[in-house]
Amino acid sequence: MWATAPLLLLLLLLLPLARLWRRGAAPLEPAGRAVLITGCDSGFGHLLALRLHRLGFTVFAGCLSPGGEGAQRLQREAGTGRLRVLRLDVTRARDVLAAKELVLSHLPERGGFWGLVNNAGISTFGETGWLSMEKYEKFADVNLLGSIRTTLAFLPLLREYKGRIVFMSSIIAYFALGNGIYSMTKAAIEKFCDALRLEMKKFGVQVCIIQPGNYARSTKIQPPVSAEEIWNELSEEEKAVYNKEYVQERANFFNRILSEGSTNGNEVVDAMVDALTSPTPKARYMVAKLKEKALVFVCALFPTVVMDCVLSYALSK
Repeated sequence: MWATAPLLLLLLLLLPLARLWRRGAAPLEPAGRAVLITGCDSGFGHLLALRLHRLGFTVFAGCLSPGGEGAQRLQREAGTGRLRVLRLDVTRARDVLAAKELVLSHLPERGGFWGLVNNAGISTFGETGWLSMEKYEKFADVNLLGSIRTTLAFLPLLREYKGRIVFMSSIIAYFALGNGIYSMTKAAIEKFCDALRLEMKKFGVQVCIIQPGNYARSTKIQPPVSAEEIWNELSEEEKAVYNKEYVQERANFFNRILSEGSTNGNEVVDAMVDALTSPTPKARYMVAKLKEKALVFVCALFPTVVMDCVLSYALSK
């Protein structure tokens, strides 16, 4: 362990110089490069598809409902040409394979397949025992296995063209505050990315993680929760432990957090674009308010008991 200390010190000293070089390097040329984005019906995926199209990328916009209002609006806003809307349910292997075939048949000759953005995701609220096993399975399939399923399908292309893989995570990967099911999947995808990033270095493929803070008002991933609906879905065992007043308090607390979310989703899209275009992208992009970053800092560096006290205090309010 101590033998590696001089190397770590050298890396810390060189880090500021690397950052200066990063700022001075020219961004990559988008023309002729194809990018596939999942979850483009709304939210960050929708905004990113339009941004990349304007920059000159060939965009394959995966939508859960290609005939829905969001997908149709995306196609209208982009017009004809370099943006294609396609059906892509990341929980269905045949959808992923069909998307790969479509991409292969419409690849630009110049830059080929440059990027995969695993953006599709779902969220919900509820304490651990309130949620059914079926719901846990669904969340794992969309948020975790869906990203893995899509990544494995496109990995040969990404290795061939030395491209980029971008994953949508969240600061909630570090702590849970009423939505442990979402936190669980984001923490898992972070570990998958950490392994993948190291393994892909030898192929020239870069892996980046986007960690937004509270942007609930910028996306449709988490609508306001209804205490009545939560109560009606509880098992008789859970109803014997909790009461409607407690459920209402928790719902009010979570809805208040949602109402404080940022409406500027383009801040997150900026980070996604940098991950795809920078000659030296970051491994992680945390896009969050100062108080949200402070929570992550406490969680990462302080004993668990300290973070538990902070979150318990927040929940008590």
